[in-house]
Amino acid sequence: MLRISGFPSLLLAFAWGFAVFLPSPSTSDEVKIFAVAALGAFKNAISDDPFSRLSDWNPNDENPCKWTGVRCSSYPQSYVIFIVLSNSSLKGFLTPQLAMLHWLQELVLDNNLLIGSIPYQLSMLENLLVLDLSVNQLSGPIPPELGNLTSITKIDLHSNRFTGAIPLELGQLANLVDLRLDWNRLDGVIPGSNDSNMLASQSNTSGLCQLTHLRVANFSYNYFVGQIPSCMNYLPRSSFQGNCFSSDSSMFQSCDGECILRNSSDSNEASTSNYSEGRRHKKFSQPIWLLILEISTGALVLVFLITCIFTACNRCKRKRSIFSRRKIPRLKDRPAVSIDINLLKHVLKMNYQDLEAACEDFSNITGSYLHSVVYKGTLRNGLEIAVISLSITEDRWTSSHEHAFVNEVADLSRINHENAAKLLGYCQENTPFARMVVFEYASNGTLYEHINCSDGGQLSWLRRMKIAIGISSGLRYLHTELQPPLTISELSSDSVYLTEDFSPKAKEYLDHPEEREKLIDPELKYFKPEDLSIICNVVSLCLESEPSKRPSMQILSAMLEDGIDITAAAVLKESSLAWAELLIAS
Repeated sequence: MLRISGFPSLLLAFAWGFAVFLPSPSTSDEVKIFAVAALGAFKNAISDDPFSRLSDWNPNDENPCKWTGVRCSSYPQSYVIFIVLSNSSLKGFLTPQLAMLHWLQELVLDNNLLIGSIPYQLSMLENLLVLDLSVNQLSGPIPPELGNLTSITKIDLHSNRFTGAIPLELGQLANLVDLRLDWNRLDGVIPGSNDSNMLASQSNTSGLCQLTHLRVANFSYNYFVGQIPSCMNYLPRSSFQGNCFSSDSSMFQSCDGECILRNSSDSNEASTSNYSEGRRHKKFSQPIWLLILEISTGALVLVFLITCIFTACNRCKRKRSIFSRRKIPRLKDRPAVSIDINLLKHVLKMNYQDLEAACEDFSNITGSYLHSVVYKGTLRNGLEIAVISLSITEDRWTSSHEHAFVNEVADLSRINHENAAKLLGYCQENTPFARMVVFEYASNGTLYEHINCSDGGQLSWLRRMKIAIGISSGLRYLHTELQPPLTISELSSDSVYLTEDFSPKAKEYLDHPEEREKLIDPELKYFKPEDLSIICNVVSLCLESEPSKRPSMQILSAMLEDGIDITAAAVLKESSLAWAELLIAS
């Protein structure tokens, strides 16, 4: 049972019960009780509030109208009508108790780190005009109950992880003007399409075609198939790019081999059954493409090791179970459908034969993983490259894999940061079958190799500080500056793991500063105690047992960059060896 400081759990349950089963509160006291209980439940569901946006949400305060992000009406009573907490980096989930805010008109929680699904109870907010949950990490299907929000004019769910089909019920939102569903993992047809499940005579009078007031809509970068509803021809082509619409759609040009249809209606039926079963049994075997992109210790700060997990397979986890277990036809034997021809127009498409020659007939293997192999190569112009080749065979390659590969290459091409791997191009050929991505090669190996497999003294104090700051800077860029953000689920020293016993050691050294020197690699000739103190403080914050007390990557990066001086002048003050080090590092 949830507990709000200063409020018994029973009160919250009591208020929630009233919200579901009884008429809306009418007296001023009832309004305040419901509002404080609802907002308090939401605050309790937030595990991390790095900017202290909710610090003044005090349940002992009977008037929530002065709380940060909350606005109330002035007449006839103080109803909570707006909740606006954009760009707050709030980590947590949405609570059904928000439905107790009967008069709420705007719920704006964009650009946070919210997870979980949308509570179907939000459909009880009959006065809601704006629902903006964009740029979060929300998942699951879009609740069909949202079709009950008859007053709503704007729904923005872009840049999340929603799955499944667009609910037909959204076609009931007669006042909807703005609908954004782009950059999700939605599939199926856009309701109103001329697909096989809809009569031609009904295709433009049902589903989203009923939204006569709709003026702005975006369905791009999902997994939609079928046709674009003719009732939406007024929308720009960019509103539909990055999908798998049929080749006869007038808004897209065919690009053979880039998107493949499921080969039969039987497969579609099996898909629906297996997809539903897969959702109920999350432990079902599912494919994962793991692509490890390394940027290691180099001349300056280019030492950021990224484990970039192709979210394509997370998008396709459910898709694998969609296909029947019988042999899938070869790629070239299946009918092609189209995707936006411009999706990868800014990314260099590389020739298989050129990559084969560069990688010495693909014999120069530098890494092998469950679903990929990494090769080192040298192009004709002398540029060293790392080629990551997906290991999936042609007979197991599906339309979902193909579409995900294209979308992920487009995603990786968005990354532009000095501490992140630079994508050079991709290879997408059918004879021989190949799906590859190509990056600049990191010539100095991994951080793990430098620490464990060579003379640790090569990593001077200056270089180690640059590595730490470079990694934090890269993570900050991916998590907060890149839109939509990309996250890394695993970071080790061949991608930078902390050992299991580092936590108690860090705590011990923080409590006893005189012991901190024991943390230093004996190969180091000198170090800066004040830098070590900052590192220990950062580690201590990251290892807080209470997740809500752990700072965001933005805060950690600022602590390192502001506290550690890695300029040449600072190093020269510390050691006579700095001249030699600067020559090596430059």
